[in-house]
Parts: sequence; C-alpha cells; structure tokens
Amino acid sequence: MSVKENLSAVLEKIADAEVKAGRTQESVKLLAVSKFHPQEAVKEAIAANQFLFGENRVQEAMEKFPSILEENPSVKLHLIGQLQSNKVKNAVKIADCIQSVDRIDLLKEIEKQCSKIEKKIKVLFEFHTGEESKSGFASREELCKALDFCAEGKAPHIIPAGFMTMAPFTEDQSAIHKSFSTLYNLAEKLKNEYKNFDLTELSMGMSGDFEAAIAEGSTMVRIGTAIFGERDYTNK
Repeated sequence: MSVKENLSAVLEKIADAEVKAGRTQESVKLLAVSKFHPQEAVKEAIAANQFLFGENRVQEAMEKFPSILEENPSVKLHLIGQLQSNKVKNAVKIADCIQSVDRIDLLKEIEKQCSKIEKKIKVLFEFHTGEESKSGFASREELCKALDFCAEGKAPHIIPAGFMTMAPFTEDQSAIHKSFSTLYNLAEKLKNEYKNFDLTELSMGMSGDFEAAIAEGSTMVRIGTAIFGERDYTNK
C-alpha cells in the first residue's frame, strides 16, 4: 500500500477509536513519525494532506526537513527522541515542538539557544510511566520543579504545552492502559495547578497501542510504521 493509503487507514482507525472512547471527532492529532524514512516518503504524506511530523534524531531531521519546511509553511516538525544538550542548538532551529523534555538542564539549554535566535518553542514534558522505558521525569516532584522553572519566568522563550509518555513494551493491555491513565490523571491535576499554561496536549500512543491511548485521553498519537512501512535503517 502507498503512504496515502496507509494514512487513510490510520486516520480511519483513529476516528473509530475516538467513537469507541466517546471522544469528540478529530480530537486526536496524528503525528507521522518519519525517522529512518526518506524525504520522498515525507513528501508523499504531505501530498496526502499530512502536515504534522515527528523525528527522533536531530541530525536526521536537519538533513531531511529544512527544504521541506521552506517549501511547505504548513508543515510542523516535532522532535520526539531523547535530546542531548549539544544537539539543542540545531533542534530549536528546525522544530516547532520538543516533546521529550525530561530534565531542567535541558530546559535551560533550550531557553539559551532560543534566546539567541529570538524564537519561542513549544515543549512537552516527558513523564516516565513504563517500567522498560528509562526516559522522562521519574516523579511528580521533579516534573513540578521543571514547571516551576517556567512559571517563575526563567524560560520566556519556552511554551509549556503538555505532556508525553511511552507505554511499556508488553502484551499486558492493563499495564498499557495504566501507563496512559497515569499520565492523564497527573496532567489533569497539573493543568489546575499551573493555570497560566495551556497544558492540554497529551502525546500518548504509537503504532501498536494508539487505540488504548485514545481510550485514556491522548490528544496526539505518534505513528510511523503503520504509515511509512518498516523502517529503512540504511537511510540514516
């Protein structure tokens, strides 16, 4: 199947999951994860009216997306992989949002690099909810310290926009649902505590578990394989 056909099938499944969960139609955004896939595949998706993309690695994104963004102002790029501080300079040049903020030092570096180019950027705070995953804030206390850092006006170029998590890699559906519901419940509390921020984005769910994520309140699902096929690891 083509990228266009795959996109259509994925969007249909998202719509079905919204109905099943009693969610509003089109309340869940699709982030097409294009890592390890060539620029041509991204262009195919754009031609099929997909404009929101995710990349894991800054270097790959820098090779693939500058010309795409220049040619297509409607396209938005989110960085979703663990971000090293020395990659932030390029990351903020190309991304509309960094989804994988997992420490205050990273916030400081994002603010530093954004201030140099006078750019504001959205961030999602990654929270650790799955046993196998080591990324993300490990506790509510650490996450609140990061939110406080922004609330105190120390990062004027950063726009806190919500939260992100990865479910554990398991066949246990109850564990997957618990991972997503844990973040949903925490996010609801933090939205009330930090009313100055619009923390409505909840990035949860990938190709294998996005229907469970939608059932638990996800507003954005990160899907790659179901759209672009198996990854081409030679295209690095």
